[in-house]
Amino acid sequence: MSDKLIEAAKQNIIAYNEKDWDKVAASVTPGYVYDEVPTHRKVEGLAAVLDVWKGWASAFPDSKATIDRAYASGNTVIFEVTWNATHTGPMATPNGEIPATGKSASFRSVLVVEMEGDRASATRQYYDLTTFMSQLGINLT
Repeated sequence: MSDKLIEAAKQNIIAYNEKDWDKVAASVTPGYVYDEVPTHRKVEGLAAVLDVWKGWASAFPDSKATIDRAYASGNTVIFEVTWNATHTGPMATPNGEIPATGKSASFRSVLVVEMEGDRASATRQYYDLTTFMSQLGINLT
């Protein structure tokens, strides 16, 4: 059961990596909640989630998560991933747009995915925002 659950939970990561928004829609529930803990951005519903994810894809078209480890318990899957991306487009932030730096970043992240059957109903993503921004040459202070 846990291998099947992990495979189902991987689908929205794979879909994001491919920038296949229809595949994202097929991999999540209609009320899917995406909680990006380090940015304090929490959105609900496919349209809002796609806005956030398309924003990341616009700023980092080559962004891709590599799954390093996966664990399942009950209806929850935890992924340890490594994100790799190059900042080639403007990045929207609450304080305005950050122009492309042309720099690359590689950082680890943990995603906690709550599943309903074979679709994700919620994801909480934790990563070190300071390290990420530092690699891009962006000072957060």
